[in-house]
Amino acid sequence: MGPKWTTWSVMTMAQEGRPMRVRDVAARLPFASEQLASKRLAAMHADGLVNRTDKRHGAPYRLSALGESLTHVHRTLAEWSRNYLSPGAMAEAERVEDAVQRLRLRHSTAMIQVLDAGGPMRFVHIAEGVGLDVSLTQHRLIRLQADGLVTRTGPRHGDPYVLTDAGRELGPVYATVEHWSAPLATRWTPSPPVPVATGQRTHSGIPLGSDGARTAAALRRSAAVPSTLFSHASQTQPRVPTAVAAQSAPGRGR
Repeated sequence: MGPKWTTWSVMTMAQEGRPMRVRDVAARLPFASEQLASKRLAAMHADGLVNRTDKRHGAPYRLSALGESLTHVHRTLAEWSRNYLSPGAMAEAERVEDAVQRLRLRHSTAMIQVLDAGGPMRFVHIAEGVGLDVSLTQHRLIRLQADGLVTRTGPRHGDPYVLTDAGRELGPVYATVEHWSAPLATRWTPSPPVPVATGQRTHSGIPLGSDGARTAAALRRSAAVPSTLFSHASQTQPRVPTAVAAQSAPGRGR
């Protein structure tokens, strides 16, 4: 759901409620070419968000059950953005894509979880909690600050970091995304665990592999430090029936 123009495409097709050709979708995407729209729809098709009416070249696309269920995620993201990030007037699709871009960077969720559980923390302690090197942690924290999710408690170098109001109120957003992605997790079958010689396994069935330091840190965090941020009750959402979820095409991987 993260690549740019995915939200615009999904919202456009949901609003129209009918199969749409590439050129029809492209006409609704500001500043996007028909070639870009074609690539985006092809990727969305591979990810199971849209289906094609037939296999002919140029056949129209329509939202799959999985794509249609994104409406609940978009609504939650838009509400969070309006309340804590950008209260001004903005196209709904643009608002949602802006929110997604702030959240999709790798390791951002883990850092937000660590800060939510540990309160004000210096960046070296955040790095230890997430299992990243100091340099990458600093880079991610700078990005999270620019995105309005994290701030420092003071102006001096070394002052601890804390979550902003927007960062603290991400619980319902994560809960909604987790609810939406449940059918994907059900279809995904993990590969057998790979034996490792080092590292202590705190959860059975999850390999530490070559990325052992980060994985071990994540497992320790999830086992020993339950985070209130990830335990918020989500808003009442209609459950996606198993039969409906099965209509969506499998994803391309993780």
